[in-house]
Amino acid sequence: MKYVRKTDIIKSERSFGPLVKRGTMTLAITLSAMTMGISAAHAAGTIAGTDILNTAQATYDGPGGPVVIDSNTVTITVDELLDVTVASSDPGDVAVDSGATQQVTTYQVTNTGNGNEAFTLTADTAKGGDDFDTSNAVIYLDTDDNGVFDAGVDTIYSPGSNDPDLAPDSSINVFILSDIPAGATDGQRAEVELSAVAITGSGAPGTSFAGQGDGGGDAVVGSTGADGEDSSFFLIQAAQVALVKSATIVDQFGGNEAVPGATITYQLVATVTGSGSLTNLNVNDDIPADTTYTAESITLEGAGLTDSDADADAGLFDGSAIAVSLGTVPGGQTRTITFQVTID
Repeated sequence: MKYVRKTDIIKSERSFGPLVKRGTMTLAITLSAMTMGISAAHAAGTIAGTDILNTAQATYDGPGGPVVIDSNTVTITVDELLDVTVASSDPGDVAVDSGATQQVTTYQVTNTGNGNEAFTLTADTAKGGDDFDTSNAVIYLDTDDNGVFDAGVDTIYSPGSNDPDLAPDSSINVFILSDIPAGATDGQRAEVELSAVAITGSGAPGTSFAGQGDGGGDAVVGSTGADGEDSSFFLIQAAQVALVKSATIVDQFGGNEAVPGATITYQLVATVTGSGSLTNLNVNDDIPADTTYTAESITLEGAGLTDSDADADAGLFDGSAIAVSLGTVPGGQTRTITFQVTID
């Protein structure tokens, strides 16, 4: 007699091919398996609490015709596998300024187990090996699930009160807001870690919590230890500007004497230093007393600018001062402006 074992796919008797003949009696034995309920495929496999039913069947040709005999049914309930991953959603270091408050790092917490599970979240801003620590860390849950922190919309996380309860393979976006110390300097980095731990339990893979699994079975710690963590980093990208002004004189006699009628060319050099950028950088200069501005004399990087504010270029003369809009200037770059006046 031959036995054919099957535990995960229901097969008909004909799945086993020709019956095995023993003299005048033909005997075949089949096994069938089925699960109570329908469960989709998930990363961690069959959903916790699913009953796997297994029944064997023997058939043979008796004197009066085919005979079918069923075995007892063996029921196995799938245990819960406790697993979780945490991943930083920031594409790289988050650029910040010294002294900035409520700066955001972003993470995604995913239940990679096979049962519904709640997780405790913890922020750690005192990691070793970085250059400074942030302070006043507060965890927020992404209420509208848009992946962007929205003040007044997203919910402050309170351990034990609104621990995220996730279905298998589902995720939640999490934000940590913290403050940058005023003493942090250009180029320094700070690590901010988010951890998520399964409330049912965690520990070494294979650790079992009897009867505590989703669906009534045991809960078994998976390969992640039911404890996931990942870090984002802040990077101080500070920038400063130094503005240096100089003047050259050309008089009407071909010399450089500051006599009435001589032309003064003022040069303004803005130098930005640091690893960051300065945004909306503007340079303004009042026309000195006892001089007259030379119309349309403003230049930026050697290119002429108009005096009008009605056009798209960066220059302006308002009757008493010149102004040049430099926009965003990264550290390590300079911008040079010139304009002319005549001594009255």
